[in-house]
Amino acid sequence: MNTTITIYTDGAAQGNPGRGGYGVVLLSPPFRKELSEGFRLTTNNRMELLAVIKGLEALKYDGCDVTVYSDSKYVVDAVEKRWVFGWEKKGFKDKKNPDLWQRFLKAYRRHNVKFVWVKGHDGNTENERCDRLAVAAANTPPLSEDTGYTAADA
Repeated sequence: MNTTITIYTDGAAQGNPGRGGYGVVLLSPPFRKELSEGFRLTTNNRMELLAVIKGLEALKYDGCDVTVYSDSKYVVDAVEKRWVFGWEKKGFKDKKNPDLWQRFLKAYRRHNVKFVWVKGHDGNTENERCDRLAVAAANTPPLSEDTGYTAADA
C-alpha cells in the first residue's frame, strides 16, 4: 500500500533541560490524528526528534510516502544533509541523543521520508497547532519520564 502522509511536528522544553513535550499532527485526507506527550525532565532537541519518531511510528503500513514538516534545524539538517548516517557509521560516538537517533533510523527506514523545514512561530497553521500541543503536554500532569535522557544530552 502506497499511502501519502503529511506529518507536522514540534517539540518544547521549559528550561533546557526542563519539563518538555512534543506535538504531532498526521494528515492523510480525510484522516487527521494528533499526538502529544509531556515529560518531567528532557531537552528541546530530544522533544523535536521524539515528535518525528512518534509520527513515523504511528503509521500503520510500511512504504508510505511521508513529508515531515519541522521547525527544528537540528532534526531537518541532520537528515537532509545526511549527517545522521555518518554518525551511525561511527556508532554515534560523542553525539547527543543516540538512543533517539537509533530509534528514528528504524522508523525512517520503513518509509520514503522527506523533510521540509518551516520557520517556527510564523503563522503555519499546523506547525502552530503542534507547538500548542507540545507546550500543553509539558504543562499537563502526569508527566512521563524521558528514560533516555542523560545530563550529556543537555
